[in-house]
Amino acid sequence: MKRVLVVDDDFMVASIHRQYVERVDGFVVVGEAHSGAQALELVAELKPDLLLLDIYLPDMSGLDVMRQVRADSAVDVVAITAARDVETLRAAMRYGAIHYLVKPFTFPALREKLGRYAAWSAALDRATITGQAEIDRLVGVLRSDTGVRALPKGLCETTLGLIEGVVRHAGGELTSAEVARSAALSRVTARRYLEYLREANVVTMRSKYGNSGRPVHLFSTTD
Repeated sequence: MKRVLVVDDDFMVASIHRQYVERVDGFVVVGEAHSGAQALELVAELKPDLLLLDIYLPDMSGLDVMRQVRADSAVDVVAITAARDVETLRAAMRYGAIHYLVKPFTFPALREKLGRYAAWSAALDRATITGQAEIDRLVGVLRSDTGVRALPKGLCETTLGLIEGVVRHAGGELTSAEVARSAALSRVTARRYLEYLREANVVTMRSKYGNSGRPVHLFSTTD
């Protein structure tokens, strides 16, 4: 589970954002902060994985919170704000925001960003950097549309990232049984995610016929 700290000076908005986050599989809200100072205290105390961080706070800018957090912890940040100016965006990116959401935003918009983050984080956990191509792929998981999908009910972004990572790092074709073993999941579960990835054109499937006449389905990435 990815542990999230929601930071917003408006108690009602913070509550709405908490509800949004907790509707996404693989994420849990561990606290709410309503000022910059409180956010810094809770980051040190709770050690969340991710800040959903408002830029406009009553005591300091969320940008200042990001700068201090960067010096003291490894927490990731999704910046949220009503600001639409380039300078605020540039500063948020300079301080390492992985995504930027303009208020007011919908649940699907946040779900999309969290899905990309979950897939990116899962890919990083398993990554072996062999060259520029691997770095570009990891960055692409976070920034491109392939990093997130509006998932059907019952599918989880984190597990989706795990399945995709297994196939990508295989260096060749895998059966659903082989994917299941590598991911420590049931074959039925692995096949559901593989079918979804195939429909999303992230993996391809090739049928190989043996002596029994029954095809063996082999999966590999499209790139």
